[in-house]
Amino acid sequence: MQFKCIKLAAAAACCLCAAAVTSAAPTQPDMSAPSAPSLHGLPDYPVTTQQRARAEAAARAGVPLAELSAGAPARYTVRRGDTLWALAAMYLRRPWNWPQLWGMNLTRIRDPHWIFPGQVLVLHEAGGRAWLSAEGRGALPTVRLEPGVRVEPLPPPGIPTLDPQVVASFLARPLIIEPEQLARAPRIVALASQRSMLAPGDRAFVRGPLGHATHFDVYRPARPLREPASGRIIAWQADYLGRVDLVHGPKGPDAVATVDVRHVVRDMGVGDRLIARPPRQFLDFTPHAPAHPIRGTIVATYGDFSIAGRNSVVVIDRGAADGLQRGDVLVIEQPSRRVDDRTMAKPAEIELPAQRDGLLMVFRLFHHVAYGLVLRAPREVVAGDDVRAP
Repeated sequence: MQFKCIKLAAAAACCLCAAAVTSAAPTQPDMSAPSAPSLHGLPDYPVTTQQRARAEAAARAGVPLAELSAGAPARYTVRRGDTLWALAAMYLRRPWNWPQLWGMNLTRIRDPHWIFPGQVLVLHEAGGRAWLSAEGRGALPTVRLEPGVRVEPLPPPGIPTLDPQVVASFLARPLIIEPEQLARAPRIVALASQRSMLAPGDRAFVRGPLGHATHFDVYRPARPLREPASGRIIAWQADYLGRVDLVHGPKGPDAVATVDVRHVVRDMGVGDRLIARPPRQFLDFTPHAPAHPIRGTIVATYGDFSIAGRNSVVVIDRGAADGLQRGDVLVIEQPSRRVDDRTMAKPAEIELPAQRDGLLMVFRLFHHVAYGLVLRAPREVVAGDDVRAP
């Protein structure tokens, strides 16, 4: 768990660790200073050339006061349970402009990729500009590099970008599965008991290639996700049902294996498919505006609900092939629609403009689709709503 928190936090502190400020104006960062090494081989979050240029400009000049949220606190102590998105929203009217906050970090901590509970964020204002500095026990200690092997305790767990309890299951499971993979997956062919559905502790029989895996997630055969404009299938969505473990490998003339059910979240039975449980993914995503203009559509909500709200997961019809990145923040819009104006003597058809209705953050990418977490939703979000860069 501690390893997970640090991995998630590796991207989180990009935005909110602070700059050392000793005068009325921010000092220019020493860009020649070596950066601290990655912790336990964890990679630094990738920063584009454009983002670095904006960050360096912000580090030299701060940000305009107009960019601050109303009521941005002069001092704030980071608490366990905080998320980067919540802190960014606390300080910026447009929280997705993370390079501005990230730019303010360049002079404070040798490697600005972590922020910890206990750090105090201090807001400075001068000459119509604003910048942050950090103080407190949360600051990352200096690292001395010497030949040899050294065992050191892990630093305090940092804060994640989003609530891990909301997105952890979507990071750990495939969710979007190619139809060929689903067709090859082992399948439940019979139950040991007389029940029609499985429960934890039950035993089932499986056929199909298991490979060397012994732990499996169970999915229901996928349903198609279609691009609204063309109707073409762009991916298949699978429903996660639970977990099973292999008890006995394939035996007999029909190569039937035996599994025990460990966990069930939805009805599981004959015909459901097994996919070897992948290693848990700890993705580094940080809120930012997309690097390129992008427009898409919400094509599905996860689970059995036809509507979504705050902290719901939705599927959009844009993915890595369209230039989307993890951490991209998109505006949710109710698309324009045509209605009859019956207030006139002769009714006429008119077009109602699109209505901005919320925000989502992309946190898992596939080739042609992506999963997004709804961050703000003043009304219910439904399939068919549009998404675009803010």
